[in-house]
Amino acid sequence: MALTLDDVDRFEAFRPRLEAVAYRLLGSASEAEDAVQETFLRWQGADIERIDVPEAWMTKVLTNLCLNQLTSARARRETYVGQWLPEPLLAGDRMLGPADTAEQRESVSYAVLVLLERLSPNERAVYVLREAFEYPHREIAEILDITEASSQQIFHRAKKHVADGRARTRTEIDEATARRIIDEFLAAAASGKTEPLVQLLTGDAVAVGDGGGKVPARARAFEGALAVAKFMRGLFKPSAAKRALVGGSPDVYAWTANGEPALVVVLDGRVIGVMCLEVADDGIMAFRNQVNPDKLERATRLWAAGDHGEPLLTVF
Repeated sequence: MALTLDDVDRFEAFRPRLEAVAYRLLGSASEAEDAVQETFLRWQGADIERIDVPEAWMTKVLTNLCLNQLTSARARRETYVGQWLPEPLLAGDRMLGPADTAEQRESVSYAVLVLLERLSPNERAVYVLREAFEYPHREIAEILDITEASSQQIFHRAKKHVADGRARTRTEIDEATARRIIDEFLAAAASGKTEPLVQLLTGDAVAVGDGGGKVPARARAFEGALAVAKFMRGLFKPSAAKRALVGGSPDVYAWTANGEPALVVVLDGRVIGVMCLEVADDGIMAFRNQVNPDKLERATRLWAAGDHGEPLLTVF
């Protein structure tokens, strides 16, 4: 049965929410888009007159597609070159989804998306649907074909796993504070000295990068304030070799990604790196740097559509 315009409009009105769910489940914007499009194709082929609550039907189809995708993704990531990090979403991206509560904002943070990789597919689905989108357990049970009691148990287990993976409680900061932190960090990094950087970091700070085998990135994380500070000092030190590697001298902007302070590195209008900073009360506790070009295409498109002012500095 062919879709009516009303049927198409109903799906398109719900598409942003489906994209936000899929992104949290998969950690990949491109894979999320594919899952939503496959959901639309199944909507096209469905007997819509027999569907009582279309939005619930769409969510169920999408979630199960993502669960299948997660199973195969785990196998692929076992052979992934270097560290795997999620695809970052810059401020203003509709795929970030709802941000009305602290739980919703945290559910899409880079730090939590990394932790969600440790959960089983079912744990991840229950956690995302409950924590980020406030679905009642009754509806989650229907989506996943489990009992309501099982949904509650899975959620509490998943939430504990996420909490146990956090070194400390996430600190929510406003835009002005985020900008100050970034300014202080860049000043310290550009100083060429290690000590100013160490003072900004927590003792257990880490730095990790994802190059996907296409851009050089260390296979193991730097751990500890001194190791991270030395790495950052070297990263921001100008050199002809770095300019040759990236094809020029990129500009660095202060921005937010996944609701956290971030540095966006841009060369000739193309985003070549997004560094997300995780901040605690006692300093910067993590740097997660996405430089895999395959995971920066969406960021580049969004960046090109806006005005971001002058860069904070030009590096290399």
